[in-house]
Amino acid sequence: MKPDELSRYAELIVRGCIALGRGDSLAVYANTAHRPLVGALAEAAYAAGAASVDAVYEDATVAAARIRHGGDAAIGHRPTWQLERSRAHGREDTAVVQVLGEFESHVFADLPPELVAEDSKRAQVRQPWAAKARREGRLRGTICAWPTPEWAARVFPGVEPAKAQRRLARELLSFCRLGADDPPGHTGWTAHLAELRRLAARLTKLELRELHVRDRGTDLRLRLVANSMWRGGGEQTHWGHRIAMNVPTEECFVSPDAAATEGTFRCSRPRHFGGRMIEELAGEFRGGRLVRLAAKRDADRDWLARYLASIRNADRLGEVALLDSSSRIGQTGRIYYNGLLDENAAAHIAFGSGFAKTRTVPMGRARYGVNRAKTHIDVMIGTDDLEATGVTEKGRRVALVRDGAWQI
Repeated sequence: MKPDELSRYAELIVRGCIALGRGDSLAVYANTAHRPLVGALAEAAYAAGAASVDAVYEDATVAAARIRHGGDAAIGHRPTWQLERSRAHGREDTAVVQVLGEFESHVFADLPPELVAEDSKRAQVRQPWAAKARREGRLRGTICAWPTPEWAARVFPGVEPAKAQRRLARELLSFCRLGADDPPGHTGWTAHLAELRRLAARLTKLELRELHVRDRGTDLRLRLVANSMWRGGGEQTHWGHRIAMNVPTEECFVSPDAAATEGTFRCSRPRHFGGRMIEELAGEFRGGRLVRLAAKRDADRDWLARYLASIRNADRLGEVALLDSSSRIGQTGRIYYNGLLDENAAAHIAFGSGFAKTRTVPMGRARYGVNRAKTHIDVMIGTDDLEATGVTEKGRRVALVRDGAWQI
């Protein structure tokens, strides 16, 4: 990104996604390939009055070495100082930014999926306050992206590296409503979030009991409980901060009843996960559980199947998200090989954990059909042929998405 673009992008994240203010502290989780954005975030945060900015650089090769050679005691282990930092993420004066962008992720590809799953699961078990903070709206954070050379080369194969990175950067800015034709500052982003919130409110008002999603190779029926609430366009924290958990975002989503999904699905985009590019993923649900899984390469199918089998209820759904062809990401017709961007290009479902915030009543010990598995894996199922139909409590069928456009 050019200097002015980078400053504007960082400003959007700091002010338009985490509402950072005077006296707040910011923790940025990134890898070394994301360093230009980390520096720009520090500039924007201190300009907004931040008391401190902490850059936490995560190294995929170190994490892979722990899983490969560390033994059982190292799986999921986090030192005391790291746990204390994680606990502080739930404080009112603390905000968190997670930067994504492919860099050395291939180091996980040959690791046993059971160990990768166990490492993630144990880490979450040792930090129970993190899940509680998310449920209670006490986590002020966002996930954003940075166009690394490695990632840009995958999206634009054969293009000179610097040009590929520049093209990806320009598209990312457009997706965040920071393009040349967008309003100044981040007002375009704010208006976009407001429209998604209005759309989510309309979906909630329909009081649907079932969602029927059909597309190429997909025919899914998902049950929605009576107190379901659709979300989109950001959240409001426990303390009243207006935040956006993902940037960019195009979706409206809800957590279905995890025990009641029926039907088949076929993914419309590859999913980069565990250092692998999993293509042509497809499967079937019965009684809420995944009973069949297929992929272009048997090795990828088996790796994912073993991973899901290693985490309780990872074979159930935690999310279904709808969007239409107005998505700027989808309009490019490009596959980005990145979960954050691809999930906002097409309708998707997610294996594993759901969201407490998609219920109108506090969850407490009652789960109200929300999956609490220790993983969350989005897979894209939508194309421009997607048909999504809702069924109300009285049995009335309501067209939600048809012919590539919202109908409500």
